[in-house]
Amino acid sequence: MSVLSDPESRQLISGPAGELEVRVTEPRPGPLADQSLLAVICHPHPLHGGTMDNKVVTTLMRSYRDLGVKVISFNFRGVGLSQGSFDQGRGELEDLLAVVRWGRENFAPEQLLLAGFSFGSAMAAQASHELSGLAHLLLLAPPVAFTGWLAAW
Repeated sequence: MSVLSDPESRQLISGPAGELEVRVTEPRPGPLADQSLLAVICHPHPLHGGTMDNKVVTTLMRSYRDLGVKVISFNFRGVGLSQGSFDQGRGELEDLLAVVRWGRENFAPEQLLLAGFSFGSAMAAQASHELSGLAHLLLLAPPVAFTGWLAAW
């Protein structure tokens, strides 16, 4: 389901708790455009208004896009059109891993870039321990008191 212009599309993919809403943003010509890169960006806490349309998430998306990187941002379960309900970080980690799998299957990047803001950075940090081929990890405002994030370290 594409509801935006060609350089950016929203669609629903299969996730562990139902469908997940993803936005795929095509790269612009930039210094990294000759590389096969895919960035996945995670949004802030779902119970505190976090969505893939958060201004920090969209700023990250535009930054990667302008560098020449294809970008996937997505809504965790229970946010926007994503099905399911908040699962204290456990299910959200599964959501992130499902999005990365889908991105790798559909776009076959040579390298994965992972970023998150606040709660999303906690999910990215945890996922970094489970993902092979991770070339870049960007954690913005990580919630150091989030026990799931601390347990990953």
